[in-house]
Amino acid sequence: MASENHLAENLLVSAAAAVVVIAGIKLAAAMLVPFLLAVFIAVLSAPLLHWLTNHRVPQVLAVLLLVLGFLLLGTVLASFVGTTLNAFYRDMPLYEQKLQALTAHGVTWLRSMGVEVADNVIREYVNPGVVMKTVASVFNGLGGVLTNTFLILFTVVFILLEASGFPQKVKRAFGEDTQAFEHFGRFSRSVQQYLMIKTLVSLGTGVSVALVLALIGVDYWALWGLVAFLLNYIPNIGSIIAAVPAVLIALIQLGPGVALMTAGVYVAVNMIFGNVVEPRLMGRSLGLSTLVVFLSLVFWGWILGPVGMLLSIPLTMVVKIALETRPQTRWIATLLDH
Repeated sequence: MASENHLAENLLVSAAAAVVVIAGIKLAAAMLVPFLLAVFIAVLSAPLLHWLTNHRVPQVLAVLLLVLGFLLLGTVLASFVGTTLNAFYRDMPLYEQKLQALTAHGVTWLRSMGVEVADNVIREYVNPGVVMKTVASVFNGLGGVLTNTFLILFTVVFILLEASGFPQKVKRAFGEDTQAFEHFGRFSRSVQQYLMIKTLVSLGTGVSVALVLALIGVDYWALWGLVAFLLNYIPNIGSIIAAVPAVLIALIQLGPGVALMTAGVYVAVNMIFGNVVEPRLMGRSLGLSTLVVFLSLVFWGWILGPVGMLLSIPLTMVVKIALETRPQTRWIATLLDH
């Protein structure tokens, strides 16, 4: 009886500690998000840094080259998003007028079929201004990612510069027999493999969507390809979210037939890359069940916002590896397995 009470007390204390930690992370999300992004960028950049240093490039120069590459990519992306935003805002009144006309035509058709639709219901639930502002908020979200660019880059620089001396510090702190390197190596390899495969699959998804939409004639096809590339990092629902603004613009610009064709393009592309290409490349290396992937998406998105959704899988893998290091929590890691 005493042992059972002791076990119950330990469970209650652990649960209370978990609630406190989660609440603290949520409150500190604004500070943690740039740091987490910097950590995962540094982990993803580590193989390239090692390749440069192995080819006799000094470490400081190698880090500088990587940072210059990030700056160049960020500048091009910011310029593209900014130019597209300006063009979209100029065209927004025209899109609102077309959507209003399309809505009125739909109401007329419903009434001709004997379905009575009140005008106030249409104005309340089908508001062109609200719909177009929703599309614009997608673009603003892309611009918001770039606000902490310099903070993230500086953090990446310091992490990469500290990487060479980090093993010696850990050995001095925890002793020569520490297993910290083994656990960190597993985490690093898993995250690198996941992010590299996901980047290739997302790139293929974005390029395919952009090319097909360009052939169809949908406005801002390059931007929809970029949105498809970025949101493909979000498991399960990212591809659905990416399709909404493109289908909406196709509906307003070219009509219901082309909108259905656009939706079919997204379904086909994501079935090919999500259900055929990605599983073949990823295999079982992820080590997480489908339910855990979805729940981690909801959990980290609630705590850290959109960036938490992007990083949900790597963060869950970190938690899983941490749980595997202790015999008392190894059973929880087993439940997270595929």
